[in-house]
Amino acid sequence: MKSIKIGVAVILALLMVTAPMAVAGTLQDVQKAGVLKAGVNGGVFGFSMPDEKGVWKGLDVDTARAIAAAVFGDANKVKYVPLTAVQRLPALQSKEIDVLCRNTTQTLTREAANGLLFAHVNFYDGQGFLVPKKLGVKSAKELTGATVCVLPGTTTEMNAADFFRKNAMKWKPVVIESTTELSKAFFAGRCDVLTSDSSQLAAHRSVAPNPKDYVLLPEIISKEPLAPVVRQGDDQWFDVVNWTMMALIQAEEFGVTSKNVDEMLKSKDPEIQRFLGVSPGLGKDLGLDNKWVYNVIKQVGNYGEIYERNVGVNTPLGLERGLNALWTNGGLMYAAPFR
Repeated sequence: MKSIKIGVAVILALLMVTAPMAVAGTLQDVQKAGVLKAGVNGGVFGFSMPDEKGVWKGLDVDTARAIAAAVFGDANKVKYVPLTAVQRLPALQSKEIDVLCRNTTQTLTREAANGLLFAHVNFYDGQGFLVPKKLGVKSAKELTGATVCVLPGTTTEMNAADFFRKNAMKWKPVVIESTTELSKAFFAGRCDVLTSDSSQLAAHRSVAPNPKDYVLLPEIISKEPLAPVVRQGDDQWFDVVNWTMMALIQAEEFGVTSKNVDEMLKSKDPEIQRFLGVSPGLGKDLGLDNKWVYNVIKQVGNYGEIYERNVGVNTPLGLERGLNALWTNGGLMYAAPFR
């Protein structure tokens, strides 16, 4: 009996010693490096693309900037790493990047087999088809025999194959790895159809030589919840990324914006006081400064501000909020409680 007790004590002692070693320290690594390495798409207007001055802009870029603001108190401490669809997951797995903010769809395989975790969705999307008006096509079910430009290593490629097979239609995929080159190939007439997430199709059309020459077909053939991605095995880092995304949503629900956040610090609402760090505690729980949410909203804005300036109705993409509206407005954007 005594030997059993000694054995149990030894095991417990070993667990106490080794447990901290098992915890990955991405947050600490990022803080030590002084910069967040974010994987992005190098050529999707409205989501992640450098402008004519080389400044990165877009909804995914702002997601990365929000994470940097939460961690450093400075949204500019981001190193953007452009990645193709094929490169993106290996780059995250190999620690070339700290977080993937590159219009990536959450799927079972990517989480269960690839060792990844998806934070809260930053854009709800679905796959569609873009065609030249001159084809006279009104429905995707008229595309039998079409050549279709598509990215490899994506849910898009699989969805397209399933769609054509399910409808007993023949098709010829034109597979091009680079998003920018894929767009060029389509507009140069190398294929009849471009298929991708509807938001990306709108982005491609917005930078076409003559956007009015192209039309989005009515069919949406998939669900594409796009979200920031991190590696499995580091709960603290997942929490930082996940709750930063939810902070953007909750700020919009509270009516806290980049313009009024300083005034909102004076709010008597205990929920807003906790949210903005006036009442301390939530920052410490994540390993961040108590003003982390304040820094995010002050420097980047809430989710509504990010959406409208990058992809909203007054941008070249002209996208309605739709599923990306707050839950209070009939959408799917809903944050867990900050308490």
